[in-house]
Amino acid sequence: MKPLVSILIPAYNAGPWIADTIRSALGQTWSNKEVIVVVDDGSKDETLPVARQFASKTVSVVIRSHQSAAAARNEAFDICQGEWIQWLDADDLLAPDKIALQMQVSEQIANTRTLLSSEFGYFFYRTSKAQFHPTPLWTDLSPEEWLLRKMGQNDHMQPATWLVRREIIAAAGRFNEQVRVDEDGEYFCRLVLASDGIRFVPGAKVFYRVSGSGSSIQRTLFHADARWHSFQLQFAHLRSLGDTERVRAACVNFLQNWLIFFYPQRPDIVKQAEELAASVGGRLETPRLRRKYVWVQKILGYEAARRAQFFLPGLKGRALRAWDRAMFQLEGRKAG
Repeated sequence: MKPLVSILIPAYNAGPWIADTIRSALGQTWSNKEVIVVVDDGSKDETLPVARQFASKTVSVVIRSHQSAAAARNEAFDICQGEWIQWLDADDLLAPDKIALQMQVSEQIANTRTLLSSEFGYFFYRTSKAQFHPTPLWTDLSPEEWLLRKMGQNDHMQPATWLVRREIIAAAGRFNEQVRVDEDGEYFCRLVLASDGIRFVPGAKVFYRVSGSGSSIQRTLFHADARWHSFQLQFAHLRSLGDTERVRAACVNFLQNWLIFFYPQRPDIVKQAEELAASVGGRLETPRLRRKYVWVQKILGYEAARRAQFFLPGLKGRALRAWDRAMFQLEGRKAG
């Protein structure tokens, strides 16, 4: 009997996407699977009725009170029965053989504390246009090396790329429900540290939807305290690797990379970041703007240039998304 894989989908205001996401879960070529969709009852769209259309022996649809993404993920895990866990956000998609390819690799690994990761690509509507850009994390790594690269070089892995054995989750603990923003970033740091290593599986793919809900930069402007809470915990995870020069440098780089999200509006958080940097022998600098926004700074000042750097790419993204949606609809009509 093949091991059971539980595909866990927390959903909140995901009406436009949830059907395709569930279909991508059901479409996995790995036959022994269950899908659990936890719908936040605060959703104001068609998420729940759409999800309920898929309810079956394979798909469980659960309603939970409006709390947090971390709480929804924990509830999904509490319900599931699988030996392996596949996290999947409600607007993302899995390639049909994603889980099967990772499970094939798992059968070759004797160590049950190995994490499996995969490729991910960004898309708007057409998965055929998804852009896959390899990063230094797209390889086999030790937990220490993965965390140093992730935080020291400002890289990340999309949550659905991971396929996780239940044993590792038991060692790492549940999602921290006190972390309201970037709870997955903090959680996967713990998962990595609880593992014995990461095996990257080429060809296994996740499609990461750019849904138009706002960039992470824009969201941070409105959730600074919650974001800073997550950063402090992630900093502590990195610091736990020891007191080497490389760990200290990665800690400072991590703080420097994200300082622009809080500077200059939140001097209290900036001061805390400076104190953390000083605790590892480092010093933070005034965040530098990208080169193409320097001319805005010269004319209108730093703050205007900073806001332009945050929001102008969003305008371009909305235009690209609108174009891709139009082409998606046109291709659908032609296919019909």
